[in-house]
Amino acid sequence: MKAIGIIPARMGASRFPGKPMAKLLGMPMVGHCYHRTRLAPGLDAAYVATCDEPIAEYVRGIGGTAIMTSLSHNRATTRTAEALELIERESGERVDVVVMVQGDEPLISPEIIGETLRHFADPSVDIVNVMSRLRTLEAFVDKNNVKVVVNPNNDAIYFSREPIPSPWKGWEHLPRYMQTGIIAFRRDVLLRFNAMAETPLEQYESVDMNRVLETGGHIRMVLTEALTIGVDTPQELKDAEELLKNDPTLAQYLAQ
Repeated sequence: MKAIGIIPARMGASRFPGKPMAKLLGMPMVGHCYHRTRLAPGLDAAYVATCDEPIAEYVRGIGGTAIMTSLSHNRATTRTAEALELIERESGERVDVVVMVQGDEPLISPEIIGETLRHFADPSVDIVNVMSRLRTLEAFVDKNNVKVVVNPNNDAIYFSREPIPSPWKGWEHLPRYMQTGIIAFRRDVLLRFNAMAETPLEQYESVDMNRVLETGGHIRMVLTEALTIGVDTPQELKDAEELLKNDPTLAQYLAQ
């Protein structure tokens, strides 16, 4: 199985412009995401997909490969799909699985990125998404955090920006899971997903994986017990930087 990692990143994020190049411990966030992806076991290669030359120039400067994509993308999945097709065209090789690692996930471990690949041994699995635990009520009700509920097989039932399951009977006993931006797709599934029209529940929640569920698809969720932060604000950048100071993966690439 040929598997690659693609990190979609752009400077024009509405909530935090220039976010990929914002620094944590002196390194741009996209650099942390790139290094952690390239270190993931089972991946043949890692790429950064961007429409912004400052990001591309930085990635090339640290020895990475940047794929220049269209300015028109407003979703990470469409940028990832374009990059996939460009990579296949350039290499002449077909990819089997693409792991999309959002460029605002600087705390994700290489091991959990690699863990997504193991699930594709099951032919019924087409998409694998990493989730983490929401440990506080504040995080549970925060609409920036996409929550997910799962069935006994850890397949997603629904994604929402509201706290689910409902905390109306109390929240501490609930299984509180947050979707992360690490999503692995079989090649053809990613391309089919992007060819489909957006669905109502996807639009209501602003969560594109609801498109999969609403059209009868399945998403296998993989739990990491590590604390993750999808950085959307300058404060979350500071929080992630504090956590990085004690992160064991950091030494594997800062010393290089």
